[in-house]
Amino acid sequence: MTLMSNQRSLRMLLLAALCCILLAAGSHRRRPASTTAPGDFDYYVLSVSWAPDFCAQPDVPKTDRECGTGRHVGFVVHGLWPQEEEARSPQQCAPARPVAQDIVNRMLPYMPSEGLSQHEWKNHGTCSGLSPSQYFDGVRKAFESVKIPSDYKDLNSSKEISPQEIESRFAAANPSFPKGAFHVSCHSNELQEVRVCFTKDLRPRPCSGSAGECHAQTITMRQVQ
Repeated sequence: MTLMSNQRSLRMLLLAALCCILLAAGSHRRRPASTTAPGDFDYYVLSVSWAPDFCAQPDVPKTDRECGTGRHVGFVVHGLWPQEEEARSPQQCAPARPVAQDIVNRMLPYMPSEGLSQHEWKNHGTCSGLSPSQYFDGVRKAFESVKIPSDYKDLNSSKEISPQEIESRFAAANPSFPKGAFHVSCHSNELQEVRVCFTKDLRPRPCSGSAGECHAQTITMRQVQ
């Protein structure tokens, strides 16, 4: 009886240990990835979106300020994203309060949707380590430092073009920017945006591979509305 009792106790202990191991493993799998600390990133990506492509997409929130006929809106700011050299940009690094209305209003000539300013602050601005005012001042400073090629300021007819040509046109219009500072992003063989890379103090720099790249041979650049 004593031997059987000891064996039974041993089996129960082993079973309990196995359950603890399985629970710990399950808990580890369910644990969310750790959040990147605000300010802990390598460089910025300024995303300059081609509005005609965005406005042509179904089921996306549009504003007349950006997509209204006769507005002739081309490139607009999508966001300024903290970026890692070898990984995707961190997001939602800290709790986000709504951006003050006066800041949102100041950003409308650059980001023509109030909701976009709130979205970008929540997802990306909170990772910058800056206040909302400092972050959006940086957005404006980065965008104003980029010269849009004259051919793209009022594109009155759609064109088929290679991503490399768009990058080359931006590079030619911004000769002080280093090689590789402009990357084109596309989807469904249409121009989505041009990504421009900056150091953390907003000096132009080459993009790393994590900034993304369009691999299509040619893409459509829709005309402005």
